Amino acid sequence: MTDTGPLTVATAAHSSFDPYARRVEASAVRFLYGINPLAKLAAPLPAMVLLVFVRDAATPAAFLLLAYAVLLVGVDFTRRLAAILFLALPLSALVIGFGFALWTDASRVDQSVVVWQVGNWTMYGGALEVGFATGLRLCAIVALTLIAGLSTTGPDLVRAAVQQLRVPYRIGYTALAAFRFVPRFGHELDVIRQAHRVRGAHGGRGPFAAIARWFGYVVPLMAGAIRHAERVALAMDARAFGAYPDRTERYLVPWRVRDTVFVVAFWAVSAALFAALFPWGLS
Repeated sequence: MTDTGPLTVATAAHSSFDPYARRVEASAVRFLYGINPLAKLAAPLPAMVLLVFVRDAATPAAFLLLAYAVLLVGVDFTRRLAAILFLALPLSALVIGFGFALWTDASRVDQSVVVWQVGNWTMYGGALEVGFATGLRLCAIVALTLIAGLSTTGPDLVRAAVQQLRVPYRIGYTALAAFRFVPRFGHELDVIRQAHRVRGAHGGRGPFAAIARWFGYVVPLMAGAIRHAERVALAMDARAFGAYPDRTERYLVPWRVRDTVFVVAFWAVSAALFAALFPWGLS
């Protein structure tokens, strides 16, 4: 859903659709869309930093479940979210865990359990424990970053940084303009591909034909990028961008009481989990 109404297939296909339109809360339950972007960054940050220094598997697993709970309640449940939470992250944990288990020095792990043995090489249970603990730790950190990543748009993050963190608007909005080049390039690439198909300039099939097609896209794509950069530069000059130390904001991203409550509540839950599990030990 966008400011102009619900997003439909016809709206998405229209060339004027802005992929960075300001997000509107879909319902009262999906609360993350109404939280300040800086609050969604500050809330999981201490846990992410401390997770770097833990070595057990229970602590990252607990924070992984916490991130899953916040995401499943706070954002719209889509195929993309389901693929990330139930496919990409679990597979990443397995692959990373098995990879680190192979690289772990066998002389520094518990060798009481032998999982399998190939010739002179032995996989111990302690190596698997260390590897999968590392995989869980990395996936927990990634899951915590998704709290802000899946519910925040680029413009809102820039506006919050400019308004609350006092980042100079010259830096913030220049970075935002550069960031918005990406969907523009994607749209122009689609137009170029369609033009090539209409003219029959597909070049056949096979890997070499695909490489030749991509080289054919480079020149018109670069020309379109230069034209777009010139138009953006002229528009910024016409609006006296950079002429004054500050500017009037059209859209405000205020820091509300609910943002403070979210940050404090997340910090409290994180502290409770660390205190209950205490992964550092006192030996």
